[in-house]
Amino acid sequence: MSQQPFHGVRVVEFGQFVAVPFAAQLLAEGGAHVTKIEALEGDPTRRLRPLAPGETRTFLSRNRGKHSLPLALRNPAAKPVIDALLERADVALMNFRPGLAEKLGLDAVTLAARFPRLIVGTVTAFGREGPDAGHAGMDIVVQARSGLMAANGRIVDNRPAPGDPVSADYMCAMTLAFGITAALLRRERTGRGGSVDTSLMQAAMTLANNQLVRSEERDGAHHRAVLKKLAEQRAAGVSYAEQLEGMPSIRALPMMKVYFRTYETADAVIAIACGSHSLRVKFIDAIGLADPGLDAVDDADLGAHYDVLTTQTEAVLGSRPSAEWIELLHEAGVPVSLVKFPVELFDDPQAEANGMFHTLEHPTAGEVKVLSPPVGLDEDGFAPAEPTAAFGSETESVLLELGFSQTKIDELVDGKVTHRG
Repeated sequence: MSQQPFHGVRVVEFGQFVAVPFAAQLLAEGGAHVTKIEALEGDPTRRLRPLAPGETRTFLSRNRGKHSLPLALRNPAAKPVIDALLERADVALMNFRPGLAEKLGLDAVTLAARFPRLIVGTVTAFGREGPDAGHAGMDIVVQARSGLMAANGRIVDNRPAPGDPVSADYMCAMTLAFGITAALLRRERTGRGGSVDTSLMQAAMTLANNQLVRSEERDGAHHRAVLKKLAEQRAAGVSYAEQLEGMPSIRALPMMKVYFRTYETADAVIAIACGSHSLRVKFIDAIGLADPGLDAVDDADLGAHYDVLTTQTEAVLGSRPSAEWIELLHEAGVPVSLVKFPVELFDDPQAEANGMFHTLEHPTAGEVKVLSPPVGLDEDGFAPAEPTAAFGSETESVLLELGFSQTKIDELVDGKVTHRG
């Protein structure tokens, strides 16, 4: 018998873009049987710089190990197919735009009444309630709305810029997979299904968790003053960079200018992280400088001191190549790394030693290197999933398994309810 944790769990995925497809892929890599519902023309990511017809890097990054079924969800003739899928399913995942699930009868309330053991996982942009609940949103918009974009502090052409890897989407996918796992565990104990709600907004806020803690006694008055000044700055047309300077941050300590940042060396850029007093001592000793400010109880009045030390540290680290500094700082026990580009990771010895990549033998795109499951479980609990079969190629087998006759399948194809490759 399979040792995979989700062996025997049947999942129906009504999803596109990132959060739901990646969460479904995680479940598939844990042994779940995932049926991915696609539009008749296929998932939109199938057309982004194809490696082969209908196969792209983006599609392969979050749609492995699934069984694809093209289906025109709005067509009334699709309802028997949807019902047959859900009657056999343990989990349904969806990220429809606001209001569409209710129109299709696929909202959690409706499904709970019809399928009490079904677990319904939903992703919304901003949550199910509140003034923004009906708004559409994708990663860059959510990063802006949630404060994550500002918390990251990235500025391009004097404007705030998002992190490129759609971080809110992927954090939401991981949260959704965790919620589904929790709901399956609860169902084992109670016999009942339920709903799992996640949002891109809360996922993004989780990524900015360090900055989203407020002591009403110590921070409340200061935050109100900051918000008042921000409103005045916006009204006056003050630049975003200047607005950012006035924002509170738990890292806005003078010493962080030296001890928690990136540095240019003679040949590349390195990152160092000295999150404790002992690490700061080790770092400053290793590079041959001194910092009397480390003995201060509070560095709030040491801004000028750390401005000078910053300049000195930059000059020292810029005088030698990165490999020398990395070796020296590793010996001192200081966290340090070269700032690498994603393309360097494919042949990275650390990634290789830990099996962080997997090579797909794709039938039409050839060998494709992709990330392995991000979690390990003993006895092969999670295993890299193989490519999802070509679009439309499994339509007949999926529908036959659901109990539809060949004649009925032909009718569904002819009526443009589904597509057969």
